[in-house]
Amino acid sequence: MATKEDILEQVVEEFLIHRGYFVQHNVKFLPRRDHPEHDSRMDSNHSDIDIIGFHPKKVGPERVVAVSCKSWQNGFRPSSELSAIMNDKTIRGRKAWQGFRELTKPKWSEAFVDAIEVATGSREFTYFTAVSKIRGDRGMWENHKPFQEALGGNPVRLIGFKEMLIEINDSLTTTMAGTEVGRLLQMFNAAGIDLSDP
Repeated sequence: MATKEDILEQVVEEFLIHRGYFVQHNVKFLPRRDHPEHDSRMDSNHSDIDIIGFHPKKVGPERVVAVSCKSWQNGFRPSSELSAIMNDKTIRGRKAWQGFRELTKPKWSEAFVDAIEVATGSREFTYFTAVSKIRGDRGMWENHKPFQEALGGNPVRLIGFKEMLIEINDSLTTTMAGTEVGRLLQMFNAAGIDLSDP
């Protein structure tokens, strides 16, 4: 059976829709060719923003959200990821920074912010890293100054799969949900499955 989108991306989409956002998937970005650090061998393949959300009634950095999804089965350890990035380690088959190029390389950061502006008209946004499970102190990731500086001072947030599911679930009623994720959560409720269990 062919898979659709990554389930984490589907949950992020549902989470944002329930918060009143319009969403767009897989927004491509690439460093500009005239950037002083452009390297045609390293910078020729697009990266993408997994999900951009736009809320017409919000102001400030909450009006636009840009989400990078990391659905790693072992969860996300902020301290380990930061250490690997800062020490230029290879993990999951590539340099750690490559999974977060928009947070770590100025030419990619610039391209990322430019892509958000093209999609939404704003350079002000909140950056989310959405993960399967947060293992450790999320504050280490969210308050890492180099990340905030790379994104023009915009806030950085880390959010887990379960907390998104719980928030979505809490907003559902018995009226049939219009999405697969919403309907699945309604079935969990009908079957007596409690998402708040530890």
